[in-house]
Order: sequence, then structure tokens, then C-alpha cells
Amino acid sequence: MGYSISKASEKTGLSTFTLRYYEKEGLLPFVERTPSGTRCFQDGDFEWLGMITCLKNTGMSIKDIREFVGLYMEGDETFEKRLAMIHAQKREVEARMEEFQHYLEKLDCKIEYYERAARDAGR
Repeated sequence: MGYSISKASEKTGLSTFTLRYYEKEGLLPFVERTPSGTRCFQDGDFEWLGMITCLKNTGMSIKDIREFVGLYMEGDETFEKRLAMIHAQKREVEARMEEFQHYLEKLDCKIEYYERAARDAGR
């Protein structure tokens, strides 16, 4: 079953602008077009869109996502390179999570401080 760009937008939560941008940037080379040139998203494309969204939301650059997609399009001989990219992205996410955990602890300390100060002021 094929989906128009507006249906793909509804299904993914990505705007039609974002889908067009991703295609323009070379992230969607697998999306088919009808003879009249209309994009026709297939069910399998949504898994890819989910992966692209994951990579983007974890901070991977469009350039690196394009490289990842290009490696996929080259075939199975690029498994190791793709795996290395995913491992590198995971390490970056883990480092950011550690950094945010530190910030969360700092916020918790300030919350505790201000709650105690507010209680003491209301004696």
C-alpha cells in the first residue's frame, strides 16, 4: 500500500516540510514516486523514517545520517561501518545522559534547598 506525503506525515508525526527536507538532503532515496512524480511512501519506509528520526533526535548530523543511509543503500558489505556509526552515536547519547544526570542532581539539590528555605521562612 502506498501513502501520500500528507498520509506519511500523519502516520509519522513529521511535517510534510520535514519529509521533503529529508528527501532533498538524500535521506530518503528509497521513497518511490508515481509516474506523475508524487511521492509514494511504502510501509517499509516508516521503519526507516523512525530510524532517521532516532538518529536525528539523538544528535546525529544530517551529513552523518546521509552517510548511514548511503551505506545501507550500498548493501550488506557495509554492516560493519553502519554498526560502528550506531555504536559511536550510542556512546554520544550515553555521555549526554551522564551529563544530564549531573544537571538533574544539581537541580534536585536546588529544589531541596528552596523547599527547605520556604518551609523555614513560613515558620
